[in-house]
Amino acid sequence: MRKITLVFLLLLSVGLTAQSKKINKLINDIEPKVIEWRRHFHENPELSNREFNTSKKIAEHLKSLGLEVQTGIAHTGVVGILKGKKAGPVVALRADIDGLPVTERTPVPFASKVKGEYNGIETGVMHACGHDTHIAILMGTAEVLSALKNEIKGTVKFIFQPAEEGAPNGENGGAKMMVEEGVLKNPDVDAIFGLHISAGTDVGKITYKPAGIMAASQSYKIKVKGKQTHGSRPWGGIDPIVISAQIINGLQTIISRDTELTKEAAVITVGLIRGGIRSNIIPEEVEMIGTIRTLDYDMQKKLNDEMKKRVPAIAKAFGGDATIEIEKGYPITYNDVKLTAKMLPSLQKGAGKENVLLINAITGAEDFSYFQKEVPGLYFFLGGKPLDVKPEDAASHHTPDFFIDESGLKLGVTTFVNLTLDFLNKK
Repeated sequence: MRKITLVFLLLLSVGLTAQSKKINKLINDIEPKVIEWRRHFHENPELSNREFNTSKKIAEHLKSLGLEVQTGIAHTGVVGILKGKKAGPVVALRADIDGLPVTERTPVPFASKVKGEYNGIETGVMHACGHDTHIAILMGTAEVLSALKNEIKGTVKFIFQPAEEGAPNGENGGAKMMVEEGVLKNPDVDAIFGLHISAGTDVGKITYKPAGIMAASQSYKIKVKGKQTHGSRPWGGIDPIVISAQIINGLQTIISRDTELTKEAAVITVGLIRGGIRSNIIPEEVEMIGTIRTLDYDMQKKLNDEMKKRVPAIAKAFGGDATIEIEKGYPITYNDVKLTAKMLPSLQKGAGKENVLLINAITGAEDFSYFQKEVPGLYFFLGGKPLDVKPEDAASHHTPDFFIDESGLKLGVTTFVNLTLDFLNKK
């Protein structure tokens, strides 16, 4: 009996080794195409809800693999469905596909020269957050898993999501809209995985965190009204620009003096202030918009309540009026604790245990959180920083100099493939 068991284990080991070699070859072979796709999307970015050519190229690729393809989800979203030869659970993989209103200045030959309009302002368009890499990684993953169709037990949904950066004013979009349109249904998804390239993390490394990994995000708009007057006679009016300056300081003291920051991080940022038309006119009105980031819902409520009290009170103290509107925004990106523990070996398989690092939560936000509110999800970060660049010298996401080392894309494909196959086999 013992001899039979040893023979069985030996045959099983040989089979697994052969499968691993096959998977590794598929991933090695796809890497040049993944880089080529990434460069195409980087050179041809499109803003949120306007990803028409991007989604067309994605859909064409998925159809060429023989997948069932759905288009036009949440305006420009694309979903590919791969049904394995054997029955089993359903796993979803997600990539976001929109670019940002940022004018690129990186020296790469495939730099974006695309122009667009955002909030009524003419701007350059750039994949300044790495969504081009996400698209290419998921397209490569789809091709690898399609080649393994006969060995897949279950179903894989490839979700290419538009408008992660937020739909244009007056429009809906993004993950929330995809969920509302049933992207996690028919067939019903059991778990979802997502990744984000990180310009500040070394190539070859993966970072993760169970539970809350990214903050809830809200946007707000403040309108400050004063009384217009000649710039030489400020006493003849009420200056909304000076009031706005006081409001900005007041918002920051909510964080620095009224928020228990040892509990969780929180941020209030003013991202735009607009008012006035020339040097010698004190305007009647100023508008400000910004973002709020929180990792605790009770803290979020406290910040919201305090902002709603403080903004009009400060304006009134200086003789003006102010209103504030706060949008609901993205939820906390929450990694299912049991799923994260279960899939940790899959993260370590491709990168190596020493290269998979536990991190603290960050105050960035992700609408991947809407998927996680419906089904268990795991979201992690993939290193994209060249090894010869110091972390403090790496350009931040959402900036004109944002840069990614393409040698990290292969690990993205490898990790998505490992997560998918291991989840389907372990379910």
